[in-house]
Amino acid sequence: MTECRLRPEVEPVYEGGLKSLVFDKIKEQAVSVDSPSVRFAQFGPSSRRIRLQTLVRLRWLAVAGQTITVVIVGLLLQFPLPLQEAGILVGALAVANLTLSAWFPPTHRLGPKSALALLGFDLLQMAALLFITGGLANPFAPLICVPVIIAFASQPLRHSLVLIVFALVCTTVLAFSPYAVPWYEGEPLRIQPVMQLGVWCSIASMMMFAAFYAYRVSHEATLLADALAATELVLEREKHLSQLDGLAAAAAHELGTPLATISVVAKEMERELGPDDRFREDVLLLRSQSERCRDILRRLTSLSAESEEHMRRLPLSSLVEEVVAPHRQFGIEIELVEKNDRTNEPVGNRNAGIIYGLGNLIENAVDYARSKVIVTVEHNVERVAITIEDDGQGYAPDILSRIGEPYMTKRPKEDERAGGLGLGLFIAKTLLERSGAAIRFGNRDSGEPGARIDIEWPRSVMDAQDSK
Repeated sequence: MTECRLRPEVEPVYEGGLKSLVFDKIKEQAVSVDSPSVRFAQFGPSSRRIRLQTLVRLRWLAVAGQTITVVIVGLLLQFPLPLQEAGILVGALAVANLTLSAWFPPTHRLGPKSALALLGFDLLQMAALLFITGGLANPFAPLICVPVIIAFASQPLRHSLVLIVFALVCTTVLAFSPYAVPWYEGEPLRIQPVMQLGVWCSIASMMMFAAFYAYRVSHEATLLADALAATELVLEREKHLSQLDGLAAAAAHELGTPLATISVVAKEMERELGPDDRFREDVLLLRSQSERCRDILRRLTSLSAESEEHMRRLPLSSLVEEVVAPHRQFGIEIELVEKNDRTNEPVGNRNAGIIYGLGNLIENAVDYARSKVIVTVEHNVERVAITIEDDGQGYAPDILSRIGEPYMTKRPKEDERAGGLGLGLFIAKTLLERSGAAIRFGNRDSGEPGARIDIEWPRSVMDAQDSK
């Protein structure tokens, strides 16, 4: 059992982030569903683009730092320094900042190519300033890593790789700088070639390590944010579908009276008209269609109405049966074991998150069971526990250590059917934990093959669970 899938309406393949289909689904609902999750996801991938104002502020810090350094080194310490050239380079960065601030609004977000161009300009400006002040012998040489780190933390990988290659080229050129490090006159500071090679290796290794770390942290944060947005979408859709039940029941109730009136009038007209009257056929059609509408409305009234308080209350046994019922038609036996008497079972409010989360886990068990799934329900005065077991191959050891991570795509070699333990399982786990549950994943300890999932709530949570 190695895959937990989304339901069909939100079941695209997720690899490396949310696909456009999810955002399209959210946008379709954005007019009618006013929720924070929809408003967040409506921006889509563009919401993770770096703001121009963020780069502008970082560049002003660079301008201030470079200016202070030049003033201290050239004017206060009186070291020989090409002040004119350094001033031109610092001024170019300041002018570029002023131009960007004048042309674009503060909320403008940069595309990958624009961000790459700006960071490339920053890197080139920093490299030129270091080149005329000693190259790799300059103690500020490691600052050339800063644009690379920013790129890996905020930009797509392919654009960031271009920048790091450019940075390594600039670092290599700095090793051949003909300019001396600003130092006391008459005491030239000589840096041996082997020392320059060591500095180059130090800067290159620091650049690659910091870039890799920034990329991994940023990438994982982005995946988690996408997965949480999808979780909110799924929960919102579950609540919306539940509300449609109540709307259907209300519509059936409101339309029942006028349809009954139409039916009565049609019967009176049929009685008054003669057997050969030319309107008799139309009256019979009107009566039959009104009866058909009443049959449809009677079926609608069988749906649960969220607006009725007594229908919102759901005993634990009914909740489990409601979750299990849709999965009994797939050729896999589902055995429901209740260890306690129903007379003292907890009764709480219907919770879309619990229903969807348990349903996803049971669907997962049915998909990978050989012949049987066992759902065990247990409760006492302190806790409520549900255990889901199947007789499939179970979880591989390396999978168990990572269960619950979004976008996990590793596949066990022994099972070609296995898909990724990804967003579906993350959503189910998140929704159940949000309801107050503690979840443990593992394999059956009875010596038989198969996976086992233990879900446990405090009794007080399940006895009066508010719908969220």
